[in-house]
Amino acid sequence: MSTATPQKFEFQAEIKQLLDIVIHSLYTEKEIFVRELVSNASDALEKLRHTQLTEKEIQDGAAELEITVTTDDKAKTITIQDSGIGMTRDELVKNLGTIAHSGSKAFLKALGEGGAKNSNLIGQFGVGFYSAFMVAKSVKVYSRSWQTGEPGHVWSSDGSGSYEIEPAADLRRGSKIVIELKDDAGDFASDWKAKEILERYSAFVSFPINLNGKRVNTIQALWLRNKNEVKDEEYTEFYKFQAHAYDEPRLRLHFSADAPLAINALLFVPKDNTEKLGFSRLEPSVSLYCRKVLIDQKPKDILPEWLRFLKGVVDSEDLPLNISRETMQDKSLIEKLNKVITKRFLKFLEEEAKNRPDAYADFYREFGNFIKEGAALDFTHKDQLTKLLRFESSLTEKGKTTSLADYVSRLGAEQKEIYYLVGPNRAAIESGPYLEGFKARNLEVLFCYEAVDEYVMNNVREFDGKKLTAADHADVKLADLPKPEGALSDDDVKTLTAWLKETLGDRVAEVKASDRLVDSPVLALNADKMMSPHMRRMMKAMNRDGADSPIRVNLEINPRHAVLKRLFETRSAHADRAKLVAEQLLDNALISAGLLDDASTMVARLNKLLESV
Repeated sequence: MSTATPQKFEFQAEIKQLLDIVIHSLYTEKEIFVRELVSNASDALEKLRHTQLTEKEIQDGAAELEITVTTDDKAKTITIQDSGIGMTRDELVKNLGTIAHSGSKAFLKALGEGGAKNSNLIGQFGVGFYSAFMVAKSVKVYSRSWQTGEPGHVWSSDGSGSYEIEPAADLRRGSKIVIELKDDAGDFASDWKAKEILERYSAFVSFPINLNGKRVNTIQALWLRNKNEVKDEEYTEFYKFQAHAYDEPRLRLHFSADAPLAINALLFVPKDNTEKLGFSRLEPSVSLYCRKVLIDQKPKDILPEWLRFLKGVVDSEDLPLNISRETMQDKSLIEKLNKVITKRFLKFLEEEAKNRPDAYADFYREFGNFIKEGAALDFTHKDQLTKLLRFESSLTEKGKTTSLADYVSRLGAEQKEIYYLVGPNRAAIESGPYLEGFKARNLEVLFCYEAVDEYVMNNVREFDGKKLTAADHADVKLADLPKPEGALSDDDVKTLTAWLKETLGDRVAEVKASDRLVDSPVLALNADKMMSPHMRRMMKAMNRDGADSPIRVNLEINPRHAVLKRLFETRSAHADRAKLVAEQLLDNALISAGLLDDASTMVARLNKLLESV
């Protein structure tokens, strides 16, 4: 029975313990209390909407289903009101003062079982209301049940251990929570502060949210709608809102899944890759929601690092959340979430590559380095990512790319390797000596222009049973070609290579006739299997140890080339000049390999050679 005077109650011991945790140590961001109370208001409205389906008589049946937030910076109060299900006097006692419905007993049990590990589990048990006491001197809850004839009551407490309930006249259906703020929490009574919090956390709540008479949530939660019913312009508007963008998205993926988790996701690929433009490293930008309430604006674990360029929203109601709705405690569920979204996005890219190759090529030109990063580092999705890699090759037109699968489809029966060359651009690779032997044998070679490409190739290692092999690697063995007329004899080659090794000394590890040169006189192959020329340049740029160590290469010569035949003829008659030519040939080879660090010695030598012309 209700009475005309306030009736005082003591909080149960569990509630006191819960309040102590909330007030002193639970939340990392005090502003979360607004989100929690708005979320509770939304739940109350949803319950009423379901009740209206079965009950004919509803208190204030014509009242709009909405949430009203009012701030008063002079009185230092913030009020959150809903026209939802409301509470009777007994329900106020049960829901706010005891463990019967609040879930606090279950929370405290989990807390006791897991200790500090579970200290952030409260939100899982639906007791976010108590977050108000982080910022409140006092809290008053005015509530009237949906049931006709039920009077209204006000529940009040300062969170110190007791609460009071008394009748309240002239209340409309629903609940109104009035929070008198502590001195250090006065900002929450400001219109601008409340607006900022509501737009960040509650922008997609289904019911209207009005702040001081103005509608706050005007953007719909598109991810929960059927994608066949959403217009392109609606997607664009949502993308601009969610990603704080001004352009239109390049690609979008809107999907839902029921197993192993209930997921609704709307993902966007931006038009531009800002990392490529020289801006700082991108931060995760796919926000995590639970039933349209923001959980984490920039979660780090729901997507792999290489997908940091994605924007959008993932909503899952299956996740156990803590009271602040900020982190998930069950890592296995987060891993499932990560797996489902990543797998679905990779499938989406595969479909793009197959059905819209030109659009995929545009995407890859802008965001290909992220795919390469994933192929090199994400072992779980390595196979799918490797299929998405694209490179120009010796058989493609300039600007056109090929996949590894297409490369393999063109292989001859005897070829067991996929060859690639690293260089600054197509012209540099095609004009260099390393491609000659492969072109002569009609062997396709992939062209790699990015600094990361060699690292990617070394980590991917193979595709479809074919080893990825650098075409300029010293161990590459090519099939014999018919020997053209006019080449030095085998004996002459032995004599010349021995002389070159003696003349060049420690600068070369080995000198031999080449099976890959056609038009060029010589080429240099890195003798250090642990560090390619490209890797050495990268280490040098980063000032890494070992980058300045002396270079020793294997020198291969072309016995058919006029320069080598002339050198063989003149090495005895003009020993000094022949030595200069030999050293110049080596430096020329080092330039082609990108291994000549200091050209001053070469320039002096060239001047000497010019004097003798």
